[in-house]
Amino acid sequence: MAIKPAYIKKTGTILLEQYPEAFTTDFEQNKDSVTKLTNIESKGVRNRIAGYVTRKKGAAVPA
Repeated sequence: MAIKPAYIKKTGTILLEQYPEAFTTDFEQNKDSVTKLTNIESKGVRNRIAGYVTRKKGAAVPA
């Protein structure tokens, strides 16, 4: 996997800090949350941010 661009990380981190309860480890639900909480129109950017948030939430859950 590639390293995510800074704007993906920054946006994802801000969303996680401001709305931690809006995100889970489910990618599909996170896509909807990103759509509702931002004004991002690009499907690709939305999916990248949702994927980044999903990965961060998954890392926070102990195995």
